Amino acid sequence: MGILSKLMSLGEDLNEAADTLSRSTVTDYGEPVYSLYTALDLRDIHRRIDITDEEGNVKYYTKSSFIQIKGKTEIMDPNGNVIAYLEKKPISLHEIHYITMADGRKFTLSNELFHVVDDITNIEGLDWQIRGNILGLSFNLVDQNEQPVASIGKKMLSIHDKYSIDVYQPQYEDVIVAIVIQLEKMIEARNDNNSSSSVSFGSDNH
Repeated sequence: MGILSKLMSLGEDLNEAADTLSRSTVTDYGEPVYSLYTALDLRDIHRRIDITDEEGNVKYYTKSSFIQIKGKTEIMDPNGNVIAYLEKKPISLHEIHYITMADGRKFTLSNELFHVVDDITNIEGLDWQIRGNILGLSFNLVDQNEQPVASIGKKMLSIHDKYSIDVYQPQYEDVIVAIVIQLEKMIEARNDNNSSSSVSFGSDNH
């Protein structure tokens, strides 16, 4: 089985866990104020990522330079206004991913997050925590008061590649979207690196 097939199979295995987390969040915290949606595509790390509302209208989208030397990406609203800047920098053996909001707020995510499959992870620069399966894009964002900010996961009846972003604190919508998009790009980049390594390793053995 190829790397891509294994990754897609892994995604299928995570669906039930994602739905379980979603139902558990509703049980613990009640219904979200509203939901947004995104698609996780493991095949193309340079694709445009759209965040849509429940009617399918694009609320946010990504704009990346064709040659991503520094991995810079902008998150735009439908009117073309920049909401946040995403950037990655290689630090030693790890990559540090920076999120800078348009108003100047900054916070950081690290590839070290991916050592965690089902645990609690702090977001540097915020007093929030990620709780759940980051690699499966199935987790809750919780604030410093233990209150839900958002819940991200795949609904059981959703389209195959659609993930819901259930928003509990709408005033942080832009920050929530920035975190989810950055995590998507981190997951895709890691999978792309793994696929490239596998191809190189296979070539060396011919």
